[in-house]
Amino acid sequence: MENYEEDYENFQLDVPEFYNFGFDVTDRWAEDRTKLALITVDESGMRAEQHSFWDLKQQSDRFVNVLKGLGVSKGDRVFIMLGQTPDWYIVMLGMMKLGVVPMPATTLCTTSDIVYRVNMAEANVVITDMAGSAKVEEAAPDCPTLEHLIMVGGTKRGWVSYDERLAGASSRLSEIEPTRSDDPLIIYFTSGTVGYPKMVLHTQASYGMAHITTAKLWHDLKSTDLQWTITDTGWAKTAYGKLFGQWIQGAAILQQNTTARFDPALTLEIINRFGVTSFCAPPTVYRMMVLLDLTKYDLESLRHCTGAGEPLNPEVMKEWEEGTGMTIYDGYGQT
Repeated sequence: MENYEEDYENFQLDVPEFYNFGFDVTDRWAEDRTKLALITVDESGMRAEQHSFWDLKQQSDRFVNVLKGLGVSKGDRVFIMLGQTPDWYIVMLGMMKLGVVPMPATTLCTTSDIVYRVNMAEANVVITDMAGSAKVEEAAPDCPTLEHLIMVGGTKRGWVSYDERLAGASSRLSEIEPTRSDDPLIIYFTSGTVGYPKMVLHTQASYGMAHITTAKLWHDLKSTDLQWTITDTGWAKTAYGKLFGQWIQGAAILQQNTTARFDPALTLEIINRFGVTSFCAPPTVYRMMVLLDLTKYDLESLRHCTGAGEPLNPEVMKEWEEGTGMTIYDGYGQT
């Protein structure tokens, strides 16, 4: 962005009557069969799996048909608890296209957290992996609205196999009811700092369109960028940091599928290895990275840095700028 004041002054969001993030954003980028959408780096930081927008279109369309085959329809609520895998994006896009309302949850959720969220939203489907299945099975008897349990990356008695159903599903869609801009898109639960977590509903436009402001005016993204936002898939920061606005702008997203303890040196190496151009992280991450000699790392590709999650102290911002030559643009957002 060359002139923030000018862009801010001239910015206008035109909201149409009908809008669907899956069809109107990701599928339009998929018209270019080669355009990169997602890079998923493994725990070692050495190997990566790439998905184009076309890949995600094909797979998410298949998941639409998986859901339809189970009798899941527009307006149904789905609890989803998955790590940073490509499948998280595939199921999210499929649900959005069908008008099903996903409820992303962190993998740190306990059994009681699952019961509370499923019952509050009257969800009829849970999607998780083998690691989360035991907690879901313990919660299920106390969740009367639950009808389907979908297992990603494994098979288990009493569960629908996501991998098997997806492999056998068609990528051709028919009889999909259009979503209006004010139709429900996604439900998040607040962190529950004061009392029980609050259920927050966003529409197709309020998150699926309005977060262009985040990606364009804060992350400063263009269609040639690669964005890496460090956050769990269950937090709203994923929605505004590595999903909606980023793909509206046509930027590619990088994620690391890991359960290991945060490694600041490896993080800096991944930025260099994969050519990350825009980086967003919580202050805790920056505090750990500035303890290293930043001048020893090649960060030539990186041009823009942002922070969010809690206040970032000036000392860390100063050390980061001295070590990298870049300013951290601190942000504030609510669920």
